[in-house]
Amino acid sequence: MKTAMFSSLKVMQGVAITTVVSVAASMLVAAALAAPVNAFAATDSADAAPAKATVKHKKHGKKSAVKAAPSGADQDAASAEPKKKRVHYRLHGHHAAMRQVAFEPRSHMAGQAFGLQDSPEGVALRSNVAYVVDQNTSETLFDKNSHSVVPIASITKLMTAMVVLDSKLPLTDTIEVTDEDRDYEKNTGSRLSVGSVLSREDMLHIALMASENRAAAALSRYYPGGRPAFLAAMNAKAKELGMTDTHFENPTGLTSRNVSTARDLVKMVDAAYQYPMIRKFSTDRSYEVATGKRSIAYNSTNALVRNPSWDIGLQKTGFINEAGECLVMQATINGRPVIMVLLDSTGKYSRFADATRLRAWLDKGGDQRLTSADAGGRGT
Repeated sequence: MKTAMFSSLKVMQGVAITTVVSVAASMLVAAALAAPVNAFAATDSADAAPAKATVKHKKHGKKSAVKAAPSGADQDAASAEPKKKRVHYRLHGHHAAMRQVAFEPRSHMAGQAFGLQDSPEGVALRSNVAYVVDQNTSETLFDKNSHSVVPIASITKLMTAMVVLDSKLPLTDTIEVTDEDRDYEKNTGSRLSVGSVLSREDMLHIALMASENRAAAALSRYYPGGRPAFLAAMNAKAKELGMTDTHFENPTGLTSRNVSTARDLVKMVDAAYQYPMIRKFSTDRSYEVATGKRSIAYNSTNALVRNPSWDIGLQKTGFINEAGECLVMQATINGRPVIMVLLDSTGKYSRFADATRLRAWLDKGGDQRLTSADAGGRGT
């Protein structure tokens, strides 16, 4: 019996010792984890304030994001990040860069960045590119971003017209509009329906005066070698004229890949001015054609040709979303022949208003105004 009791006591003692050891071990583990738990608790407290602020903003319908300021290399990378993306066109084997904003309508206040509104003699323009030169002397009279390579839309058709006339093809030949002349890139419409037949002269007339796209497309298709040969001739003509920052991929201008600079366009306008037919057709106010299906009355896309106060020798308008509102003209102001280029303007009539502002400024004897584009680099 004593042996049985001793055995029971021994078992109870073992259980007690095991319990004590377990309790001690638990206390040691708790003590070891106390510091990290407190540290995590402190971290949670520190993050709690911004979290509450975020929730508060959300109650007011605003989103708030808490972001730590970059340090070291990250901070340098953040400060070095460009504010505006750049798009590159490959032109005759080299790159010409253009800021993305050139494709987008910009605020009319953008001109302040170039000092155009800082002085009484400044001209506030809505065109992001503006360039005026004396046609006889090539003297720069006004310059705003003349080096920028930008889409030129239907200004393209001046080159189209020169290539057509250089071909010496009979102007009386008839040309028919086909599905190949539709605009499959911008999906624009046309009053000149498929199946319409006009003479080469009439096609040229409405392409210049009314910027009829299918007329320009059809003219290129009837060129020896077809449209590919016509486009090659356009780019060859540009090279011949010294238009080093110009490239054409389309005879109508309905693509953002037809690009140039204001300086190159002055060369193109001056060259086109040497063609009497281009001068006449581009400045006509209205013209009616018989397509074989019906008669269509066209009007000029340039409101200024109907203004008797203007003496315009040649003009061409253009527009696609990427190019903005565009206008080039040869005009005589105060007895001085000038070439005026306005690109990437905002608002349907802004290009005409800008031309009027520049003429008024020149009438008052405006001095040459050079911008950052001429202080070095390629402009913006």
